Amino acid sequence: MPSNKVYLLATATAFFWGTNFVLASTVLTDLSPLWAAALRFLLGAGLMLAIAMRHGLDLLGLARRHAAVYLFLGLIGIAGFNLLFFQAMKTTSADNGALIMATNPLLTTLLAALLIGERASRRQLLALPVALAGVAVVVSHGSLTRLMNLQLAEGDLLMLAANLTWAAFNVGSRRLMPTTSPVGNTALMMAAGAAILTAAAVAGGGALALPGLHAVLALAIMAVAGTVLAYLFWGLAIRQLGAGRTSLFLNLVPVFAMLVGGLMGSLPTPAQIAGGLLVLAGVMTAMLPTRRPAMA
Repeated sequence: MPSNKVYLLATATAFFWGTNFVLASTVLTDLSPLWAAALRFLLGAGLMLAIAMRHGLDLLGLARRHAAVYLFLGLIGIAGFNLLFFQAMKTTSADNGALIMATNPLLTTLLAALLIGERASRRQLLALPVALAGVAVVVSHGSLTRLMNLQLAEGDLLMLAANLTWAAFNVGSRRLMPTTSPVGNTALMMAAGAAILTAAAVAGGGALALPGLHAVLALAIMAVAGTVLAYLFWGLAIRQLGAGRTSLFLNLVPVFAMLVGGLMGSLPTPAQIAGGLLVLAGVMTAMLPTRRPAMA
């Protein structure tokens, strides 16, 4: 797959996940966090399984050969991350959460180097602090005072755990995911994660209330774009670019969330726009092709 197309897929994923942040508030007005996560992935898994069967994929054969991989990746990348994320957001702020998750590219790069020997390029190492600084500007609205006054909460430890879980998922996807069928892999991994999330929602999510029309529409968009397409595109990007380089695109998530929020009436400040450009500069620095020296 051409590099430009892979970059586009990773950028689209960041856009979908940024949109999820905006839509989540609508969904959570009618559903508990556990049920919102469970229904999102039940819908997503159902759609992915239908697509896989439409393509005539041997899902039973894939499940028999790679069941342990799908269960492990579904546990950490879908169920584990979402459970920790939603629990963290109960007692931490969106600013704290965004800043902690902005360190994920660095954490993924370190884990990829330690566990699978994936070496980071010099440009990638340069891009990491640039993109992180841009995220800090976006979430603090360009106010150093606001950034310095962020208070640590109990949920920050849970967000750190979620951050580690997602980094492990990125590296695990690179190392363990079978290369034969991206659609089948995503469908079965998503089904495993959805089953775990549903069990958790039944155990601790309270009664399932019937959501309103706006919540249903928001949940449908999150399921199709922010789940099915996002996880499929993300997996393809990791396979082509590696875990460390792909994770840099996560820094675009708060930027896209800011832009989508602006389209819905919450206009970004000039400082946030500048921070978004800084993030974009960091990501582009890592993605630009390295020039080879001319032959004598």
